[in-house]
Amino acid sequence: MHAAVIQASDAPPVYRDHPDPAPRHGDELVVEVLAAGLHHLTRAKANGSHYSSGGAYPLVPGVDGVVRDEEGNVRYVVLDDTALGTFAERTLIDPRRSVILPGGIDPVRIAAAMNPAMSSWVALRRRVDFHAGQRVLVLGATGNAGRMAVQIAKLFGAAQVIAAGRDTTRLRALTALGADETIAYDRIGQAADVDVVIDYVWGELAAGAMIPMLTARADRTAPLTWIQIGSIAGQTAPIPSAALRSARMRIVGSGIGSVPARDFLAELPELAAAVTAGAIDVRARAVPLAQVAQAWTTESDDRVVLVP
Repeated sequence: MHAAVIQASDAPPVYRDHPDPAPRHGDELVVEVLAAGLHHLTRAKANGSHYSSGGAYPLVPGVDGVVRDEEGNVRYVVLDDTALGTFAERTLIDPRRSVILPGGIDPVRIAAAMNPAMSSWVALRRRVDFHAGQRVLVLGATGNAGRMAVQIAKLFGAAQVIAAGRDTTRLRALTALGADETIAYDRIGQAADVDVVIDYVWGELAAGAMIPMLTARADRTAPLTWIQIGSIAGQTAPIPSAALRSARMRIVGSGIGSVPARDFLAELPELAAAVTAGAIDVRARAVPLAQVAQAWTTESDDRVVLVP
């Protein structure tokens, strides 16, 4: 079979022949890969920069995808740490880490949506006590995961969703997806009275936003939950001590480890159903797996999905 293979952390993937997978125990299935998303997590795990990276090479990247099993079932699957990911014609899965999809689904759309959508979906369902009527600020709302977070917060009944980002053109487009207000980062104080922050940026940008937000809150004793999910602006944030003393704010992280694998898996069916039903707008671009080296380093507004 063919697969994308990475030989070292600083090397791009190479499309080449690769041995066919063989089950190592009775629970594993050999499946045909239909579509696999090129996510930020995929790149980070492959180059060793993500905290969950295994650091073993060579490897076939790909953390999830849409596959077909030997019985003809189409599944969305999340892989455990493995050197044989979904950037291949075939791979190995544990069926317990998958959900069978209904007939007629678009594999490319599902593969594009599930990973970025899962970040905010799981955070609001499993990491915090979110309930309908709360107000939400999304930092980094113009990215793929951020624009889905805007939609998911609304889907879960948020009374107000404020989208924050740098690109004014992309921000304006978010009103059609459910954003009640859009703001640039230098106006973050206008989002002071939210209940939840979904943060995809972190770094100095997030740290710098905290004091203006907290000092502008009408009631500093009202709870504010800051959910740290992504770090596109920096891996570390110099959080002012006053931010933790001057208001009732708590910071929590949501991701692999802080959320048990069983909780991620439990949310897969409902999320897949929402994506399939069109409740979440998806921007996807299919690219042949043979072009993986070019796709790996190309920035795109759409989520790139590799198709063997």
